[in-house]
Amino acid sequence: MRPGPAERLRDLCGETAAGLADPVLRHRVALVGDRLRAPLKVAVAGAVSSGKSTLVNALLGLPVAPVDAGECTRLVTQYEYSGDDGRIDVECEDGRVVVTRLLPGHRLPPDLGVPPEEVRRVRVGLALDTLRTITVVDTPGMNTVTVENERAARRMLFGTDEDDDHAQALIYVLRYVQRFDDATLGEFRSLTDACGMTCVNTLAVLSQIDRRGDEEDPWPTARRLASRAYEDLRTSVFDVVPLAGLLAEAARAPVLGPEELAALAALAELDDADLDFLLLDLDDIPGPPESPIPAEMMRRLVGRLHRYGLRVAVAAARDGEQALRRTLLEKSGFGSAAQPGTVAAGLAHFARRAEQLKALAAITQLRRLAREEARGPDRAVLDVLTAELDETRPIAAGLSGLRIFAAVEALGRGQLILPQEMQAELFRMARTDDPAEQLGLPPEASAQDVAEAARVASGRWRAQAMINQGRVGGQRARDVLRVLEDVAIGAVMPPAPPTPSAPTAPTAPTAPIPPGTAIGPAAVPAEAVVRLLASPLVPAADKEALGRLLSGSGAAAQVGALPTASPRDISTLAAELSTRFRSLGQFLTSVLDRRAAQSVCDTYVLIALETEAAQGDPPHAGHR
Repeated sequence: MRPGPAERLRDLCGETAAGLADPVLRHRVALVGDRLRAPLKVAVAGAVSSGKSTLVNALLGLPVAPVDAGECTRLVTQYEYSGDDGRIDVECEDGRVVVTRLLPGHRLPPDLGVPPEEVRRVRVGLALDTLRTITVVDTPGMNTVTVENERAARRMLFGTDEDDDHAQALIYVLRYVQRFDDATLGEFRSLTDACGMTCVNTLAVLSQIDRRGDEEDPWPTARRLASRAYEDLRTSVFDVVPLAGLLAEAARAPVLGPEELAALAALAELDDADLDFLLLDLDDIPGPPESPIPAEMMRRLVGRLHRYGLRVAVAAARDGEQALRRTLLEKSGFGSAAQPGTVAAGLAHFARRAEQLKALAAITQLRRLAREEARGPDRAVLDVLTAELDETRPIAAGLSGLRIFAAVEALGRGQLILPQEMQAELFRMARTDDPAEQLGLPPEASAQDVAEAARVASGRWRAQAMINQGRVGGQRARDVLRVLEDVAIGAVMPPAPPTPSAPTAPTAPTAPIPPGTAIGPAAVPAEAVVRLLASPLVPAADKEALGRLLSGSGAAAQVGALPTASPRDISTLAAELSTRFRSLGQFLTSVLDRRAAQSVCDTYVLIALETEAAQGDPPHAGHR
């Protein structure tokens, strides 16, 4: 199995760090490699009082993040896996680390023992299995009046020149879709090169949907608002999902204790009219005898669930505690991984692409490091790093699962101009991994229907790629085209043959073959050659080379060498042609054409190896 981009990047980081003399650069490159082995880091950000910490508690399943204004809500707090459950490391700006612990019930203490202005980050260790694959970061409000707080949140999201340890994915919590939020997400888009935040790794959560008026069921309005928000933000976020955060927290974290559960059971004895009377004015809650529970307890329940959640909880409490938590989860909109348009589905999206998202963030960081000032041998090492991260090289090209999102980003930047039909098609492909849904087909569509729809769509995107050839829009259209072609032929195309390996070296030395001695022709993949000859994207000079490869009576003729050429000359020409067709394959839009170019490339590699073996010399490293 071929290594993925993240694994290749880890190896590249190790090789680069080993070759650097500058200890600071070496350390920073090594850290990038270490983060590729760590869980995906997901930051939760948004405006003040938007519901960030409530969502964090729902994600963790613990009431650990403080939801009231206090010292800890003004700090960047990172929740990560640790066998030492409850340990808190307070990292200070001066490099000190102060160790303390969570309070009973997994709650952050109100005082961390360090003035907030001296704290760089708080790291909380929890023995939760979910944190083995994801690290959750709770950030201060992005529009706080305190400059230091906003700077800390932005540093966690974007990183700085001195600190590359920033988030690799983002959940952005919006209380309202307003100018501030849209502008901030637009800023994320404009800072893609610096922070790696794009529509592939950003999920927007429309929170507090249960507080929008006095509707008995807020969900129809919430879904309309989320849909409208997605239309506004779809080039910046993967999805916009609605959430009743208080209900999600109550369902997934033990915030309702025995006293609250007993109070809900008492309220469940009331008829609907009496309950409506109690909830008529949440600022003036009656106590006994009008209410079966004290006014203070009623205010506590309202704070935990608000009006809609309290109605839902009382109705469900009549069927017991398990039914209560199940109903709260259902009505919260947190959902499951299989439910599109939910927080859980957004997390599943991140989980499926975790390795690619980490690789994307690492490439961004390494490209920035490669631009650092360096002298002598270190400059040469960084130049090699830059070359390995080029879009046409295997590492960046291996992030094929992100091609659709690169096209969406280009659309948002105005680099890709599409008619409405193709815009809708592109956004469908971005929001689901199911080929039938991506192509607007019903779930029961057959493989043949999917393949045919993909072929029809390919024609539209191929035209876009040709119209915009040589521009960013053309490259992004070609990216979408490749995805569609993979869908169209993936189920029916036989797997590509393995790359031929070098022949076994002879066990005994062989006499050199003198110049002019004919070496037999190599076997040629005729179908691949004919396909490339018919492609309008293959240059005339390459078609001439293909014609020689197909019709040549010997290895020399196949590579365009003189009949008197030595095996070494033939081998050199074959290696050059192999490189030429490997590069050509990067620019062909058709999957079949790219595979054909690879087959031709492999044929030239065989010619190079066999002629050198016949000469008695070991193959050049470049031919392997």
